[in-house]
Amino acid sequence: MFLVAVCIDWQMKSDRVKKWKGEKDSPITSISLSAFRLFHFCKCLFVKLKRTVQLTKNYLYFRGIMKKIIENSWLRASLVFIFVFFLFIGSPKQKISAQGNNCDCVPNEVIFELLNPANLPTVAAQYGLNPTPLGQVGTPPTYRMQITNGQTPLQIVNVMAGDARITKPEVNRKLSAAERLGLPWTLGQSWAIGQSWAIGGSAKAYTKQWFPDKIRLNEAHNLQNGGSRGAGVIIAVLDTGIDLTHPAFAGKLVPGYDFVDNDNDPSEVGVLQQNSTFGHGTHVAGIVALTAPDAKIMPIRVLNSNGEGDLWRVTAAIIWAAQNGAKIANISFGYPDNVDVLKDLLDSCDDGITGDGKTFPEINTRRLAIIAGAGNGGTIGTGDNRIYPAAEDLDGMLGVGSSNRNDRLSEFSSFNERDNCPGGGGGNMRSGGDWVEIVAPGESIVSALPGGRYGLWSGTSMSAPIISGVTALVKAKYLNLNPDCLVDQVKETAIDVEYNDSRRCRIKMQRVDALRAVTITPPQVCVTP
Repeated sequence: MFLVAVCIDWQMKSDRVKKWKGEKDSPITSISLSAFRLFHFCKCLFVKLKRTVQLTKNYLYFRGIMKKIIENSWLRASLVFIFVFFLFIGSPKQKISAQGNNCDCVPNEVIFELLNPANLPTVAAQYGLNPTPLGQVGTPPTYRMQITNGQTPLQIVNVMAGDARITKPEVNRKLSAAERLGLPWTLGQSWAIGQSWAIGGSAKAYTKQWFPDKIRLNEAHNLQNGGSRGAGVIIAVLDTGIDLTHPAFAGKLVPGYDFVDNDNDPSEVGVLQQNSTFGHGTHVAGIVALTAPDAKIMPIRVLNSNGEGDLWRVTAAIIWAAQNGAKIANISFGYPDNVDVLKDLLDSCDDGITGDGKTFPEINTRRLAIIAGAGNGGTIGTGDNRIYPAAEDLDGMLGVGSSNRNDRLSEFSSFNERDNCPGGGGGNMRSGGDWVEIVAPGESIVSALPGGRYGLWSGTSMSAPIISGVTALVKAKYLNLNPDCLVDQVKETAIDVEYNDSRRCRIKMQRVDALRAVTITPPQVCVTP
């Protein structure tokens, strides 16, 4: 529209100059004159477009078309005018719609922090928000607000960015299970139907599968040799909910909550093989139960039957988990962008305060270790796109990748950034460091399914609960470990694996070892109360 305005202004100036000089219109018909001026109008438009986007060839092409149209008839010129009119009138509407569609977020909601809570009424009035918050956490307070003026969340956030009263404005973005199908940042992993026991198998396949031997889990469970089974530790599983009646969870559950339907029943909702992520939470929790058999599982439903949740829901769930006694939170979902309120909360779970001084009185002195799957983006681009919250790189938190039976990084697993290294060797870390800090088995993992069944699934969502379980084994043995020391113990006792990879150069990773994690004494500074 700016270009149209410039060209109209040019034409008006041209008319005024003619009148100032006393010139008269040439002896052509008024219709031809209109067509002639239309030609100059469109010519100006394309000149401006050419200078703006440097589409020289397109400019010359359309200029030739315009000349032929004007030479042929005034009717065709009129049609061109109509085309140009609708092109530029229609574009803004399409752009706004695209903004709304591109915002993978909850509609009509915005999240921001106010340094001075007294400014909330004036801020709400200025930005067209309902003055009563939908939610509030932390100090300084972070608010979740309803938009009432018809603008999109992105429009509100963009305008708020220049307001000195407001910090950390963001949309209430959606997040998804890493195995959810159809996402651009992760490879969806559906059930392994091709194997006869993939669905409807037995408990024997569950207890006798390959990964316990790989990480020496049975040896780690041997209490007579200094092992641990995770007794007394509560692990919150934030996911799609679980099948509360599955035999794998008998005697292993504490009360949970459903943050999707806002009730006390965190059961899974959906239909197996119709909803692509139905059973995801049951499968993840089953891995926790196998890895830490004497620990308790707190099922928390934050993802719907399609494997989708939102930022505020997860924030509330983590606070609820900490308030109700969880010491470890398993997060097998993510999103491709960093967000502020969840990062601040996770940062405070270790020592109670963020780097910029924000606190969360809601969790007070309660501490929580966070275990997050890194995502299945290994075959997307270079395979190193960061997935959050795993990539937050915070104390008291681990980002988890997937490994296979041969102690190699799974092809689908997201991993750390590396420089280009032709020839398949000598890759060095780029700036940014290791955000995938540890790996665990994540291929063809057998676990529980709704309806008392068992099945296979692959993904970093299967790796994360193994790490959560091993972390519980360590916590049960060393009760005084804070979240930072706790996850460091799991990471530092892992097995170093290094090899050349034809696609991702030189891989250096640390694969969890449950026996080493529970039998190697942590540093004295960590075990001293």
